[in-house]
Amino acid sequence: MVSTVSNRPLPRRRPSRRRYAIRRAVALALVLLVGVGVVRAVASIVGGDDGVADAEADADASTVVDSSPAAPAADSMIEATASVDTVAVEPESTGPPSVDNPSKVFIVGDSDAGTFGPYLQSLLDGTGIVTTELDYKVSSGLARPDFYDWPAEIDAQLPAVDPDIVVATFGGNDAQGLSVASGEFIVGDPVGNEAEWTTEYQARVGAVMDQLLAGGRTVIWVGIPNDDNPDVTARMAIQDKAAKAAAAERPDVVFIDTWKRFSGRDGGWAEFVIDPRDGQGKDVRADDGFHLNQNGAEILAIDIAQAIRDDLRERGAQI
Repeated sequence: MVSTVSNRPLPRRRPSRRRYAIRRAVALALVLLVGVGVVRAVASIVGGDDGVADAEADADASTVVDSSPAAPAADSMIEATASVDTVAVEPESTGPPSVDNPSKVFIVGDSDAGTFGPYLQSLLDGTGIVTTELDYKVSSGLARPDFYDWPAEIDAQLPAVDPDIVVATFGGNDAQGLSVASGEFIVGDPVGNEAEWTTEYQARVGAVMDQLLAGGRTVIWVGIPNDDNPDVTARMAIQDKAAKAAAAERPDVVFIDTWKRFSGRDGGWAEFVIDPRDGQGKDVRADDGFHLNQNGAEILAIDIAQAIRDDLRERGAQI
């Protein structure tokens, strides 16, 4: 019997379920790898690192339940890009004081500021390149913050006024015991407690000077005159010396020596002083023997105005 061989193809065996599942898993993995490669290629062409980070995060999210590790990587890339692209911009210089760019002068202090302040304002207004503001309080100073707190007032006013130059005067009411804001006196009168009083008052003056100097301002500190009463003058001499010492420690403070300006040739109290406007000797004292009258206030304002003009010239003003 001759056996014959059939020419029909043998039927293909269907893969088992296990092998079919393996094949699908391999195919899916290949698709994912190809997809990530395409995204990387596109991102590199476009030039965006963030696209790579996002694609990686998406790929991780499709295969890993917790995709949080991808987030810090993207954040760090964004931060690095920002640090490279950010350029520090220097503030533009406003230029020297001029009619179109006037300097601001802030006048603050006790009753002395109220005496010379108005005439000083008129002198500065005449320059055409200065604007002024006056803030004074009668009977105030730095000795009694329980009566009037000048550091707090300055803190409130400086941001609003934003001056380039500050003219300040305190002291006519300060030659007394020193209190704190609660009203408690911490140091007695300056004559009986000179060392302790000088240390405390000099520190207060220095603190206010620093407060006014902040931001690159020029501070013109106007001293006090002497008094016709020797006892009062003895107290005020200690106060004036402490203020001068505080100014000497700060090169950017210009000290106007009012004491010397209104003293006689012997260094003592003077009632008459030469007026620089006409060269004539004039009565410069008020009836109380301490404050300046109108003549004296105007002469002092001329001295202060000259210091301000000098500062404006240093700023480039044509004056």
